[in-house]
Amino acid sequence: MALDLTARIGSWTLKNPLIAASGCFGYGVEYRDAVDLSTLGAVCVKGLFLGEREGHVPPRVTETPAGMINAIGLQGIGVHRFVRERLPELRALGAETMVNVCGSSIDEYAEIARILSDHEGVGAIELNISCPNIKEGGIQFGCSLDGTHDVVSAVRKVTKLPLIPKLTPNVTSVASFARAAAEAGADAVSLVNTFLALAIDVETRRSKISNVLGGLSGPAIRPIAVRMVYECRQAVSIPIIGMGGITNAQDMLEFVIAGASAVQIGTANFVDPFVWSKTLDGLQDYMTRHRVDRFMDLVGTLDTTPAGHAKKTEHVTA
Repeated sequence: MALDLTARIGSWTLKNPLIAASGCFGYGVEYRDAVDLSTLGAVCVKGLFLGEREGHVPPRVTETPAGMINAIGLQGIGVHRFVRERLPELRALGAETMVNVCGSSIDEYAEIARILSDHEGVGAIELNISCPNIKEGGIQFGCSLDGTHDVVSAVRKVTKLPLIPKLTPNVTSVASFARAAAEAGADAVSLVNTFLALAIDVETRRSKISNVLGGLSGPAIRPIAVRMVYECRQAVSIPIIGMGGITNAQDMLEFVIAGASAVQIGTANFVDPFVWSKTLDGLQDYMTRHRVDRFMDLVGTLDTTPAGHAKKTEHVTA
């Protein structure tokens, strides 16, 4: 019997739960010679503003012992060029496309979402309210419960596409932001974005990136991201897309068992662009070994029973 790898994010159905994370996979088309985009669950493209954006001056990326810090500054081609140039290419390549939407105002978020809703080939909108390395827009909404509610509500009014706010970990309780997003009409949430971080060149006593602060990603953040997915799963009933330091099927399964209905892989793609097929093979092997026929049956299956509790209870009953 064939395994059912289908992942469901509300009304959005993916052939498998692997999504290329925004900012780590360009617009998808750049990887066409290395990755068959049609084999991925979806591609989440680089963040889009209404107009083109230069981003920060270099250096914009630095490695860390277990990941990297980046402050790209959301460089991008803008939504108009995207729907004119990149979206047709993605459709031709058979990619399921999620678009990461940015804004420096609520009106900009809403207008970009409205434009995307008029074009065939957009499967879902990921609302970027959590980028830690730009000074305007984005995280100023994502770090405020009212701001999160307001921007999600505004975008919800202009699109019927699945709406998925991307949440920041740079708050006290990410679960409360998941609740605010759900109450405002989000179909799902994705988490986490990068952690605000600083790396210093001690010889020059300067930051290793031009923006001084940047976002930390990679394996170093994974246990914290898994914990946050678990906390959000307890707080909301809408689906969760998990991300943060996934490098293989085992990493992915931690997020799924904690409560994620799909995952995004980002930083690992820079190390190994073939991570996709390896991770999918690993997932299928796990499902076969554990006799799980449907991927969705794994979601949120964390056993929190204290070690030895079951045996102790059985002894007392006897």
